[in-house]
Amino acid sequence: MYTTLIKAQELAAAAPDRIRIVDCRSSLQDPAAGRREYVAAHIPGAVYASLDEDLSGAPVSDHGRHPLPAPDTLCATFGRLGIGNGMQVVAYDDANGMIAARLWWMLRYLGHTAVAVLDGGWAAWRAAGLPQATGEEVAATATFTGSARRDRLVTLAELVAGPELVDARDPRRYRGETEPLDPRAGHIPGARNHCFANNLDALGNFHDPATLRRAFTATLGKLPTSTTVHYCGSGVSACHNVLAQVHAGLEEPRLYCGSWSEWCANPERPAAVGEDG
Repeated sequence: MYTTLIKAQELAAAAPDRIRIVDCRSSLQDPAAGRREYVAAHIPGAVYASLDEDLSGAPVSDHGRHPLPAPDTLCATFGRLGIGNGMQVVAYDDANGMIAARLWWMLRYLGHTAVAVLDGGWAAWRAAGLPQATGEEVAATATFTGSARRDRLVTLAELVAGPELVDARDPRRYRGETEPLDPRAGHIPGARNHCFANNLDALGNFHDPATLRRAFTATLGKLPTSTTVHYCGSGVSACHNVLAQVHAGLEEPRLYCGSWSEWCANPERPAAVGEDG
């Protein structure tokens, strides 16, 4: 069972009837681009999941740009994607795992641990010269049941500002120097910055566990723990940090899905700029 990452050659060698591959490619600038690219070429057997239509939903636990769907909605979505309980799932994208990690986290949130992200994503698959398919594939509907691991999710009402918060965004957004997506710039007071790109090597693959632990220590001043809360702009790239923390052999942390887009929507909530800590 793969629970964090899987290599392209490992995926190619896996029995196709025992695995569900999900293409999560997406673009914040052009939400329809991911599906177009999937139809043009994808890993054989992969079904497509849209960040906006499948991995986000009506605001329930949060009111950020990509709200987390309700548990029953998630169960229905996973079933429609052909994911049954106990099935090995592999998610991939063309964004170094940033969006695929969102699906990885959502499945774990519902108690499904047999899920991994393709290390290096679509680029690694193509670089290995592995087969490609075209068109849209539809999986046979499966029955998925799960219960929300509520202790892994932090809502705005539960959020405590301070150094246990880790911001996964680009350092320039964290410092408040630029803000291309949300109405205000800056970060939640006290939060430390560990950009998700710090989890990757020059080829876009995840660092090995020891290097990941060193990277977290270098940027946070210590190793993250189960009480660490990761956030980003809308609860997407923060999942990349959660994945990196688990792959590093550390305790699974928590996610604030509403993230900066929810926090900054109220002008009465403070916004910090520059570096904290």
